[in-house]
Amino acid sequence: MPYTPVLATLGYVFSPDRRRVLMVHRNARPGDAHLGKYNGLGGKLDAGEDVVTGMRRELREEAGIECEAIELAGTVSWPGFGKNGEDWFGFVFRIDRFTGTPPTANAEGTLEWIEIDRVSELPLWEGDRHFLPLVFDPARPQFHGVMPYRNGRPVSWTVSVLPRVNAAGDKR
Repeated sequence: MPYTPVLATLGYVFSPDRRRVLMVHRNARPGDAHLGKYNGLGGKLDAGEDVVTGMRRELREEAGIECEAIELAGTVSWPGFGKNGEDWFGFVFRIDRFTGTPPTANAEGTLEWIEIDRVSELPLWEGDRHFLPLVFDPARPQFHGVMPYRNGRPVSWTVSVLPRVNAAGDKR
C-alpha cells in the first residue's frame, strides 16, 4: 500500500539574537487536537503548493510576518499521528529573518516568544522533544526522522543527521 501522508510545514521563527523562538500556545479552540500544547507555526500544504511557499503562507496567516531567511531544518514522518490514525509528513524549517510584527494571538491561540532553553519545560507533543534539539542546534545539521505514533503517543524515533557542508565540500 502506498504511503500517502498529509503533507505539512512546521516553522520555528527565531528572534534576531537567536535566544528566543516564536511559538503558538494552542489554547483557543476547545476541539483542537493540539489543545494546551505549544508548537511551532505551520500547517497543511495546499494542492499545487511547494513546501517553501506553504511555509511562507502559513507564517503570513498565523503570525503576520514575511520570511527573509528560511532554511530546511529537516523532515519528520509521523505514521499514525492524525486523530483518526492518519499519517503525516512534516517539513521543518528554521526562520532566521523576517519582517513584520507578530500579533499576541491568532485563531489557534496565544503567540509567545519563548527562551530556547525554556522550551523543554513547556507542554509539548511528547515526540517534539526528540527533534527540537536538532532544530535548535547551533551547528544546524539537517535531520530526517521517522516517529510512528500509536494512541496519541510516539512509539519510536529513528533519525538520520546530515552534517553541514560548505561550498568546498568540507563538513562543518
